[in-house]
Amino acid sequence: MFNVISFPGLGLEFEVSRSLFSVFGMPIYTYGLIIGLGLCLGFLYALSEVKKCGISQDDFYNMFLIGVPAAIICARIYYVIFNWDYYQNNLFDILNIRGGGIAIYGGVIGAAAAVLIYCKLKKLNIGKVLDILAVGLLIGQAIGRWGNFVNGEAFGSACNLPWAMTIEQDGKIVANMVHPTFLYESLANAVGVLLLCLYKKKKVFDGEIFCGYMVWYGLVRMFVEGLRADSLYFGTIRVSQALSVVLLVMGLTLIAKNRKKHLTKEEN
Repeated sequence: MFNVISFPGLGLEFEVSRSLFSVFGMPIYTYGLIIGLGLCLGFLYALSEVKKCGISQDDFYNMFLIGVPAAIICARIYYVIFNWDYYQNNLFDILNIRGGGIAIYGGVIGAAAAVLIYCKLKKLNIGKVLDILAVGLLIGQAIGRWGNFVNGEAFGSACNLPWAMTIEQDGKIVANMVHPTFLYESLANAVGVLLLCLYKKKKVFDGEIFCGYMVWYGLVRMFVEGLRADSLYFGTIRVSQALSVVLLVMGLTLIAKNRKKHLTKEEN
């Protein structure tokens, strides 16, 4: 279970294993371990921030325990919905998540919904919670995209750029000189983490950092999705690209609206 991933223009070649070891005969996939690492680092960042915002660690642990399963389930549901032509005739495969098929937007929607419901029930400041989670989420996404590198997936269309990528799986070339879109998004997300951390000093309302996440990730994914060769479609529309535009517009609108409201209060 090896992939050979090369960047001919840069003279680089990597042989990566899709499975590092087995437990009771069941392979433990490198992809899952990388996703887990991203999740843990995002969690640790958020944990370091909760005390500063007056949120108890117990509440944060509860949100984590609720949010992660919700994210996984919704990421799968999102993927299945937009691949229904296949799954309607293979219903049992819906549960075979080890066979691949999750979508980050579904995960974000699921986690956000779970956190919003929890905050509502516990009467917590939703804006403060979302601001913490936004940076942690982007950290997880920046690292998690390297799982796509290991799997030899989420690549783009053909190009002749110096950093074009070629992927060989089990002796068969599945992508020849294509955009390494996993890398574009990973690097952009890392930059986004730095920008959001700097933006924290300038925020004027709770929830503004999360709005900043919506703007940044929406912008990044809108462009990256346009290059990808494996997009989910609704008719002729790239679903994630359309959702990215919505996210971008919503984030900008909320920031403009709430900043204007804040300035009006100060003037009065």
